[in-house]
Amino acid sequence: MKDKDFADAASLFKALSDPTRVKIAYLLTIKEQCVCDVAEVAEVSTATASHHLRLLRDIGIASYRKRGKQAFYCIMDETIKQLLNLTIEEKVGEQR
Repeated sequence: MKDKDFADAASLFKALSDPTRVKIAYLLTIKEQCVCDVAEVAEVSTATASHHLRLLRDIGIASYRKRGKQAFYCIMDETIKQLLNLTIEEKVGEQR
């Protein structure tokens, strides 16, 4: 393993250290979402949602496609989906 591998892992965890980004990333595991829908569900402004989505995209967690003026985001990496789903579902299960 190289130092870059550890730096990349740290970047991933740093990106997921913000509760709003985790919420947004989790939403993207369910289905592809446009920025306005992410903002509404995450209860943040469109600008804030866009900022978080751009960070998730830049780090390689989320991908996007454009259709006209709208951008649609999703999580393509199955490992990230599993990490988020296991973490969130475990917490929800503990609260029951």
